[in-house]
Amino acid sequence: MESTTKAKATIGDDYSLTRVPMTARQSLWSITIVRVGALATISQFMLGATLGYGMTFWQAFWATVLGSIILQIISFLLGYAGAREGLSTSLLSRYTGFGRYGSSIIGAVIAIACIGWFGVQNSVFAEGIVQATEGKLSLPLAATITGLGVTLLVIFGFKLLSITATITVPAFLLAVGFGIYHVLSDYSFTDLLTAAPAGDVLTMGAAATMIAGGFIIGAVITPDFSRFAKSSKDVFWMATIGILVGELGINMIAVLLALAARTNDIVNIMVQTAGWFGAFVVVLSTVKINNLNLYSSSLGFTNIFDSLFNLKLNRGKVTLVIGVIGTVLSIIGIIDYFVSFLIFLGVLVPPIAGIMVVEYFILKTNRKELDETREKGELPAIGKMNPITMIAWIAGFAAGYTINIGIPSINSLLVSGVVYYIGALLIKNSSNIRKNEGKTV
Repeated sequence: MESTTKAKATIGDDYSLTRVPMTARQSLWSITIVRVGALATISQFMLGATLGYGMTFWQAFWATVLGSIILQIISFLLGYAGAREGLSTSLLSRYTGFGRYGSSIIGAVIAIACIGWFGVQNSVFAEGIVQATEGKLSLPLAATITGLGVTLLVIFGFKLLSITATITVPAFLLAVGFGIYHVLSDYSFTDLLTAAPAGDVLTMGAAATMIAGGFIIGAVITPDFSRFAKSSKDVFWMATIGILVGELGINMIAVLLALAARTNDIVNIMVQTAGWFGAFVVVLSTVKINNLNLYSSSLGFTNIFDSLFNLKLNRGKVTLVIGVIGTVLSIIGIIDYFVSFLIFLGVLVPPIAGIMVVEYFILKTNRKELDETREKGELPAIGKMNPITMIAWIAGFAAGYTINIGIPSINSLLVSGVVYYIGALLIKNSSNIRKNEGKTV
């Protein structure tokens, strides 16, 4: 057996390398507000504005529905597995095709992507503080304050993430409502529903790709938070409410604003209409998403050190280190050069979901061992890595780049799942044939 959850997690550890015991599970509200917070952000608002600038209301609506259904399916399946086993994405991946060493690769991809975006978002956060103080704080000083402030919040784990989201999510939604009331009060709602977009036409396929691709990493890391759910029903409602409020709701409000204002620069409009309150909430929304970036990054790094070096580091201490690194990168401006690299990493993530879903729900190679150890709060031993996993991952990644039909992120997910399924069956059948031949000799 690998690890046990008999003892309580130490401060900041947050069961990063063990199952989350039922005694530590959280309420539906606690996990849902974190999920909504991951979606109800300024970046999501800007995505909706882009749709409204290039599509009619109903075109944008159906594109959002299509992209959201895809995200909902992935989020629920992986979220269900995470809740059932009480494991984060990187730890769960050990038992869903990637093995001990393969899971460290996943941990690295997720950790680097999240810490990178932490740095990017911290730069935005700090710039907002500089503007709000009319230049009284320098950018390096503001970035230091914001970066370390968020780091300290994340050190204390999921409970504090939920408390922060409970404050910032309603405030963000209130500011959005305030802004849309002022902007749309001079327009006819029915006219906006039939209004032509002001910008270049955006196709349905391109729009659905933007929606599904924009949160695919968030869908894959759903187990990082769903592991605290008490039941599969809670996971379903967490994912559904998150999609309805954070994806469909925010998107369509932004679409209406774009159609009314005839521009996709909706963030400035919202800030102008909501005044200082709008600016304050924009800052808070950055805190909220950066909490999640740093949290998932810390889980990824703890898994890497455990998988490769058998070092069980405290997640809180890891959070402090990577928070400082991300803050320093944002201060010195190097993080700006990482954006294209981070987008590249994002393309690597969808195939992970395809492999994990096929392994956990169809092949079920390690399900018996997981079931046997669950009640004891332990984890079964696991092999290093299945070679077919890397082949499937590379095939999915290639499909996302080369197949021009459909949604690239979904193409990569489906191809990786199919290749992994076929490859795993071929290896299993080959192994059975060798065994039978050995018996007949």
